[in-house]
Formats: sequence, C-alpha cells, structure tokens
Amino acid sequence: MFNHLVKVVPNLFTIGNLLSGVFSITSNMNGYLRMASMFIFLSAILDFFDGRIARRLKVNSEFGVELDSLADIVSFGVAPAILFYSLATPSPFTTIAFMLFPTMGALRLAKFNIKPTIGHFIGLPIPAAGISMATMGMFFYSNSIITIILGLLMVSPIRVKKL
Repeated sequence: MFNHLVKVVPNLFTIGNLLSGVFSITSNMNGYLRMASMFIFLSAILDFFDGRIARRLKVNSEFGVELDSLADIVSFGVAPAILFYSLATPSPFTTIAFMLFPTMGALRLAKFNIKPTIGHFIGLPIPAAGISMATMGMFFYSNSIITIILGLLMVSPIRVKKL
C-alpha cells in the first residue's frame, strides 16, 4: 500500500499543475486576469517539483512524463495564450500570436519527449515562456511581438541550461 502511494505522489503534483492551468482559464473567463496569472505561477511551482520528487523517490515513469507534457500544454501554452488574448487589442496579428504560442509549445514538448536532453534544453522550455506571459498578465500588459518571439524561441535551436 505504501509503495503504491509513493508512486502516485509525483503524479498528484502534475495533476495539481494541470488543475492550476484549468483554474487559470476559468479565472480568465470570469474576468479575474491577475488571478489567472497567479494560477500559472502556481502551475510552475507544482511543475518544478513533480519531476524532482519522482526522481528522488525513484518512481519515474513514461506515464508521468506524458502526463507532465499534457499538463504543461494546458498550464503554460493554452492558459497564457488565453490570458494574452484577453488583454490584447483584437487584430489579425493578435490572432496569429494567439494561435502560434500554444502550437509552438506543443511542438517543443513533443520534440523533447522523443529526444530528451541531459543538462540542457534545446529551445526555451514552455514553463519559462508561460511564466513570461503570466508576468505580463500580472501587469495587464500584452504584446503580440513578444508572444510570437516567445513562441519561436520554444522551437529554436538555442540551448538553455536546466535548473
């Protein structure tokens, strides 16, 4: 029983990450934009710990890796994009940025899942991009060019050291 419980702990953090992303979206839908940003930050905290806990408890699994990516696309791709779109002045450029950001995040996650790296990431990690968007949201700021740049950085060949 205890062994089974230990195996579930990291996934509970990942589910918390996912739910925080969902709460960000619903907060946004209800007009609580700063709260939506705060839920993205909470997602980042939970995401920071899920993998570390799994490695520490030696309960890494393919299931956990896939669940983490699904949670990340909601919390750091879709939720920040919706926050951006809620704050942005409507335009075709805004729509392009809105569609590009989560799409590049999903591509980045898929690329990392099939070819993980050790010690560094290739491309800006989606949590970093999502936190950047949430930071702008905290100040009720939105910028299509920054959003597009963040999206492109996620699929760029730049190397980013792992924390």
